Amino acid sequence: MSSEANDGKALEVSVDGTDFLRIPLRTRVVMPGDTLDEIIREYAVGKTQQGDILFVTEKIVAIMQGRSYMMSDIHPRRLAVFLSRYVTKTAYGIGLGIPETMEFALKEVGTLRILFAAAVSAVTKLFGRRGDFYRIAGEKARAIDGPTPGTIPPYNDAVVLGPERPHEVAADVKKLVGCDVAVVDINDIGGNILGSTIDKASERQLVRILKDNPLGQGHQSTPMGIIRRAA
Repeated sequence: MSSEANDGKALEVSVDGTDFLRIPLRTRVVMPGDTLDEIIREYAVGKTQQGDILFVTEKIVAIMQGRSYMMSDIHPRRLAVFLSRYVTKTAYGIGLGIPETMEFALKEVGTLRILFAAAVSAVTKLFGRRGDFYRIAGEKARAIDGPTPGTIPPYNDAVVLGPERPHEVAADVKKLVGCDVAVVDINDIGGNILGSTIDKASERQLVRILKDNPLGQGHQSTPMGIIRRAA
């Protein structure tokens, strides 16, 4: 197995006094209709070893669960159009800053919770506090990905929701690869472990290991990777 980092990323990182490899696994473009078992068997089985952690991006899990939607098929309500205007845009992703992603936040989380999150955020921003919207709206809202130009087609024109039952997904994949598994939501400004077969302390360490997003955000076609202690 080739152990090459993605462009601009380091293969090895030191966390908590231990050196780890973050080995990207390149795959074909995952499409709706593919199954996770199929992709794992094709690209990950036989490449892990005892003590590894296989980390899989939430996006490919969600796609194979049928949770990706082309922009042309989404018809936002007026409330979604209104609320999306007040979402802070960043260079790292659209988030809920367009009507199409906000529409799915309203569906996934519920209108009342999104309205409450928006109201609290509007007040606390006046005092210089950030992040309350997503803290209140929760992981389902945070996990919604909008289209970005650097993403592999056709997902450069799609909204992808967070995966369902990520803990169960991690447990099922562990049976195939024989090592611990984590379903991760990692981007260039941070990350979360959505489901895993490891304990909470190990999840926190894993977030630090993946802090610089070694799988990248664009055309790398590496939707999973292996964490391994460096020799």
